[in-house]
Amino acid sequence: MSMLIEVWGDYACFTRPEMKTERVSYDMITPSAARGLVEAIYWHPGLRYTIDAIYLLKPFGLDPEDEASTEEYTQRPIRFTNIRRNEVKSTLLSSAALSAAKGGTPPVLYTSEDIQQRAAMVLQDVHYVIECHFDLTDKAAPSDNPGKFQDILRRRLRKGQCYHQPCFGCREFPANFREWPGGSIPALKVTQDLGFMLHSLDYSDPANIRSQFFRAKLVDGVMECRDVEVFT
Repeated sequence: MSMLIEVWGDYACFTRPEMKTERVSYDMITPSAARGLVEAIYWHPGLRYTIDAIYLLKPFGLDPEDEASTEEYTQRPIRFTNIRRNEVKSTLLSSAALSAAKGGTPPVLYTSEDIQQRAAMVLQDVHYVIECHFDLTDKAAPSDNPGKFQDILRRRLRKGQCYHQPCFGCREFPANFREWPGGSIPALKVTQDLGFMLHSLDYSDPANIRSQFFRAKLVDGVMECRDVEVFT
């Protein structure tokens, strides 16, 4: 069952895994981030989402007079900006949380003592249309069917309902969403090789979760995600 979901926001950060200290975003939303965004709106163990394509649009809410006169928005809609944020330099290990659940000492992290300021290169004024479909899994109940799930997802999109706030890579960058109102998606004259991008994570072996990458390309503002060659 295919769906078109329009998403937009002020900022986004889809962190490149090769950047260890300072965050640097990919040029586009990744398929895995798009899948997580859709699952935040509606998730069910009986269905599995697949991202087919991602359409790059102009910044949301652009005035018609600006759209006609500003080449930056029409020909170069991918916009980066630099920000500085306060982050903690340590993480809480899952093993420590498991030990606390079994009666051990709860893990503690004091942000006032562990805080540090880091720079980030993030995307600004992002606006996409996510084309996706879902398949039923073996966890679907006998009464479940694709039409039922599609109706639920469309109703949640129309009402703005979600399980948790969808975001663009980081929790502090919330995403607005709605079902694409219909009609053809406007094409942008943007063709660009985006290099290797994270596609998804392979959970077939829980003890060895592997990252999967693909060669991402924008062709007339569209990044195809289906039938692509995936590398691990």
